[in-house]
Amino acid sequence: MREHHLSGKSRMPRTLPRFLRRAVLIAAALTCAFPAWADEYQLGTMDRLRIRVAEWQTAEGAVRDWSVVSGEYTVGPSGALSLPFIGDLPAAGKTTTEVGEAIGEKMQTLFGLRDRPSASVELAQYRPVYLAGEVQKPGEYPFAPNLTVLKAVSLGGGLRRSESGQRFARDYINAHGDSSVQTSERNRLLIRRARLQAEIAEKDGIELPKDLQGVPGIDKLLANETALMASRDRKQKLQLESLADLKSLLESEIQSLAKKTETQNRQLELVVEDREKVESLAEKGLALSQRKLSLEQRVAELQAALLDIDTASLKAKQDVSKAGQDETNLRNDWDAQLAQDLQNTEAELDTLSIKLGTSRDLMAEALLQSAEAAQSKDNTAEATIAYSIMRERDGKPTEISADENTPVLPGDVIKVEANLATQ
Repeated sequence: MREHHLSGKSRMPRTLPRFLRRAVLIAAALTCAFPAWADEYQLGTMDRLRIRVAEWQTAEGAVRDWSVVSGEYTVGPSGALSLPFIGDLPAAGKTTTEVGEAIGEKMQTLFGLRDRPSASVELAQYRPVYLAGEVQKPGEYPFAPNLTVLKAVSLGGGLRRSESGQRFARDYINAHGDSSVQTSERNRLLIRRARLQAEIAEKDGIELPKDLQGVPGIDKLLANETALMASRDRKQKLQLESLADLKSLLESEIQSLAKKTETQNRQLELVVEDREKVESLAEKGLALSQRKLSLEQRVAELQAALLDIDTASLKAKQDVSKAGQDETNLRNDWDAQLAQDLQNTEAELDTLSIKLGTSRDLMAEALLQSAEAAQSKDNTAEATIAYSIMRERDGKPTEISADENTPVLPGDVIKVEANLATQ
């Protein structure tokens, strides 16, 4: 086990007031917040977790890193995690927060620790989803947040293509599904770009792009990006305020040291004056050598104290300069990250525009084929698509009716039935 100490190179200075050390710890914890949905998600078999365990040792004022327990683990078929020293720990049906608390309690009991270790548990990989039925490539696929039935079917290559004259309908549905996914992704990227542009320009709000005005569901995307923008702004302000408070504290310390220097100088002047008087009396044989020696020692002590004060003042001034440099670096890093994110978003939009153009070309071709087939048969052919989800509830599989926009959860089996009905 390795020990890591807080702040600076090795340890948080003990000379800092207790309330300031506590404020530093709270500020550090705020930067590690998890998304709200992760706290409610119930784990299941094949979920992969990333676990980090650390222990705050009150007596030593240090953090112990339990690296032997930290790592990535998969929830097994029994619904348990197998951890070193701890053994099997039930995880199925629990949230990451509950698992983290259970790990801390188990380790404190097992090792007889005075302070309970803190376990950070986050999802490294969700359990997969499965596609079955009329899809191009049935099978197992990795889960991602905000996955819907339509997106899952697109992962499997869209609906299965037939070799008969019905193929035009399948081609159109497949291309239409791809286009819907790409359009949704493009809308999300456009909102992200608007948010980044607002942050770079230091605006209070996000201006909705003209291309997205009146688009259904765009208000939710705008609200999400606005909330993200506010959260990022609060985080930066908190970091800047922490540096400003540190600079203020150091400047107060410098002023205090300056006053102390002034007091010490006055005392030194008085002692030097007294020493000179004693030396004058000693030359006339009217003063004791012991008195003279005592004054010499006092002068030396005051001079050493003044040197210590000057050293402390210089160190505080250096810390003020470093805090100012840290503030500058923070602002520069923030601006550089915004510029990089905007550049990446622009590149993603360019790639997506090409894919969206291809999907629309395929849809136009399928529609042309459909018109020719309809003229030859003197009737209309349309595709009938039915979706359903097999989901485990209370340990039992349950079939749920679904449509293209139904949210998919980890472990779901998506069944797709497609056929052509002639009218």
